[in-house]
Amino acid sequence: MAVRSPASRIRRTVAPLALCAGLTVGLGACAADPDEGTNGVGRLSAPEIEQKAQTAADSAKAVRLAGTLVSKGGTYKLDMRLKQDGATGSVATKNSTFELLRVGDALYLKADADFWAHEETATAEPTDADAEAADTLDDMYVKVPQDDPSYKQLRGFTEMDVLLDGLIGLHGTTVKGDRDQIGGVRTVKVKGGEDGEGGTLDVALDGSPYPLRFARGGGAGVVVLSEWNKEFPLEEPSQEETLDYGMQLPRT
Repeated sequence: MAVRSPASRIRRTVAPLALCAGLTVGLGACAADPDEGTNGVGRLSAPEIEQKAQTAADSAKAVRLAGTLVSKGGTYKLDMRLKQDGATGSVATKNSTFELLRVGDALYLKADADFWAHEETATAEPTDADAEAADTLDDMYVKVPQDDPSYKQLRGFTEMDVLLDGLIGLHGTTVKGDRDQIGGVRTVKVKGGEDGEGGTLDVALDGSPYPLRFARGGGAGVVVLSEWNKEFPLEEPSQEETLDYGMQLPRT
């Protein structure tokens, strides 16, 4: 039996490594697979990734949505926990912040006295009656009547399906983008258009392919989606915490 010399054994070990290095430069054959250990959606085309994310979102029972939206000249900062039968969280605009709570069809608005006080105008200042009413409503859950003009608008901030459908849809031809991380979770980007002018969606590569971040096109806001399927309690406030104005909210 022939005994190989140490030099021969070294050559046999080094040769495949050198070959692999050469292939890495030329073909990437020995590079680490970026999709190893993932859910595999990174291997799909951009339209397929978007569809996987949409399907995962449609089947979810709960989500937390936080971020900034620009709509019709107004900027809204949202931090809402949403599920099919209700929601709870806060909405902030340039001039005010308020909380929303929806349990089924019952919608409640909670804000401080400044929110309820009538704004000073060029011709009139808030009256004593305005101030008294605002103090009464301060930090109370005010039930929003379903016949009130603001009910539909405010409820839109609490509708899980409505918000998700409006936020994670890309416009234009979809293009697969770079890999990233959101909250420690690996993601792959899908863009609407080459430069993301139709929005950019980050889809999870770990676990279910949930959408984790959506940047709206034209700088119209960025939202982060987290706590998918995480249950949270929804209860109507007690009578001591609630004011019911009947058919219409006080003017504000």
